[in-house]
Amino acid sequence: MFEQVSIYLTAMILGIMLFFSFVIAPVVFTTLDEENARKFIRRIFPFYYNVNLGISFIVLILFLVLNNFGIDFYLILVVTLLFATSNYLLMPLINKYRDEKEDKKFKYSHFISVVINFVQMICLVFILT
Repeated sequence: MFEQVSIYLTAMILGIMLFFSFVIAPVVFTTLDEENARKFIRRIFPFYYNVNLGISFIVLILFLVLNNFGIDFYLILVVTLLFATSNYLLMPLINKYRDEKEDKKFKYSHFISVVINFVQMICLVFILT
């Protein structure tokens, strides 16, 4: 039963990530002006990261309960740590660079966040296959 729950939760994380990446973000930036898009993104990203962090942490706990210490355990551990890193380290830097108009640093740190997001999705797909 715990194994099935971990699969459902892993699929939920991937679904949230795909929906956010390919629906929410593009709609925000094509619908709202820059100022309102920025406000919205700054409000929703912490929620996005914390929800996914919480769900991935539950999956991690389930893997511990199941004594599943194979590759899937380490992949979900990486996913979990990357959600924490993105939310608590990278996002404040991205916001700071944007506010201070340090475009080169902003673009670089934003690119890193996109790469992290992509790596997490790949890890989740591997867990689900």
